[in-house]
Amino acid sequence: MAVLGDLNMQIKKAFLIFSFVAVTIFGLLYGISPTWYAANFLGITDLNPNVAHILRAIAGLYLALAAFWLYAAFIDKYKDAAILTAILFAGGLAAGRCVSLIFDGQPAPVLLIYGAMEFAVVLVGYWVYTRPE
Repeated sequence: MAVLGDLNMQIKKAFLIFSFVAVTIFGLLYGISPTWYAANFLGITDLNPNVAHILRAIAGLYLALAAFWLYAAFIDKYKDAAILTAILFAGGLAAGRCVSLIFDGQPAPVLLIYGAMEFAVVLVGYWVYTRPE
């Protein structure tokens, strides 16, 4: 049974490291140059400074959570809490996108792909979270 427990802890660690890498990439894309991101991924060429400000704030949130996930990947007592935050993070984003689809209509195709990925993270994250230690 110890082998299964070790395998499950490695699965949890891998999930957290993957979450760190993925969210760090998006956080950096939003945060380093919101104008470049908006132009290249959303087709927005005239980015309002207020929207740039919001994107950079979101980038800070992404990077803070990603740092926690990386830390927790190597500290067993935080693994489950970190996995739960990753599930809530992705679930909150996916839920917000669903609300936006209803009230605002269809966004850029890349944002639909993000929503599908976020929903997948919720499902995989729940599976990972429920692995026994």
